[in-house]
Amino acid sequence: MMDARKDRLGEHAAEHALPWAIAALGPVPDHPLDRLDWQRRAASIGAWRELSGYDHPAEPIGPEPAAAAPDLRAAWHEAFAALRPVDGPDVRGMPDGTLLHLRDTYPIETAWAPQWVGDELRQVRAGAWHTRLAGLRASVDAQVAQRHGHHDQAARKHALAGSYQVLHDAYRQRETVFAAVMADRTDWEQATRQQRHLAVAADAELRRRHPGQQFPPLRSAEPEPVTPAQRDELTLTAGEPAGEMGQWIKDLAAAHRTFASQLADRQSLTIPSQDPDYGDLGPAFPAWTGPATDAILQPPKPEIAPSPQILQRATDRDADYEAAD
Repeated sequence: MMDARKDRLGEHAAEHALPWAIAALGPVPDHPLDRLDWQRRAASIGAWRELSGYDHPAEPIGPEPAAAAPDLRAAWHEAFAALRPVDGPDVRGMPDGTLLHLRDTYPIETAWAPQWVGDELRQVRAGAWHTRLAGLRASVDAQVAQRHGHHDQAARKHALAGSYQVLHDAYRQRETVFAAVMADRTDWEQATRQQRHLAVAADAELRRRHPGQQFPPLRSAEPEPVTPAQRDELTLTAGEPAGEMGQWIKDLAAAHRTFASQLADRQSLTIPSQDPDYGDLGPAFPAWTGPATDAILQPPKPEIAPSPQILQRATDRDADYEAAD
């Protein structure tokens, strides 16, 4: 059933020339066999997009999913392999030894990834928003009760508003940590994107060359995702003390403070030259610039004719120059 669904996705992409498919695979071929291969590759990309909910109209697959979603990661790897070599690294001419080496860099590149806390960041932001609104409502209720002479009720509402303010501040503290870690995660993804894509492409090429050989799947060495017990700590209740941040959040804050130096060390690495009198050959890990998806042959740019007023002004200017001569 899933294979039939994938086939329909590929056929739909070919029939309607979807922008993301054209960007990834080029124009739909006219030859039937080439068209079938194009549809097969588009089907893998389309299946990933449908499974993940990724809906960018022109970018085919987007960033690699976190290690916490192994099914999505496997679908992304299949979609990425379908991009070769139109929109991905071309490793077809590399020997097996180089491919094996590139493949082995995958756990190295993922080992220093900051932990994925995107869901937790969304949770504490929602908590901060709700506690702020609840605190405002409690403050207004306290003012109304005070005006009507209900002093006991006003005191309770004032106390409740103060409790909500404490919770709001606690949520904001956690939000600051999670937001910093996710910003580090973005920097890590950009810094390692080229190397990780090469590793995935090398793995796909090895499997294509040696279909009978069983290669273990690529496994990420990223930190384990947040546990349900840790996530439960992020739910704060009004009227109860917020408590200190859990040790795992403090560890995240400490990791954030050391990540900048790790990234700087990586970016400072250069490729030495064989000639000691010659400078280095450039950065060992150049910044990812992204694939160039524009066609080599571009249509001529449309010619924009000047208006009659501009032409007349140019004629008058030339006449003035001739009169001056």
